[in-house]
Amino acid sequence: MKQLLEVVGFVALVQGGMGLAHEFTGWHVGLVQRIGFLDGYEVYASIALIVLAFALFAAAEAVGSRG
Repeated sequence: MKQLLEVVGFVALVQGGMGLAHEFTGWHVGLVQRIGFLDGYEVYASIALIVLAFALFAAAEAVGSRG
């Protein structure tokens, strides 16, 4: 379970970072800008993904320390 949370957290962190890179540099990377209902909210969605990633990392540590 810990490894799954870490992998999902890593993917969320990478996608959030690439979404911010797309918004501020114009690079065409990441999936956030390709999701239609997020038009106009890409920066907020990218920041939310980064926050989610840190929450998933914290949850993975909590699961790991229980065992």
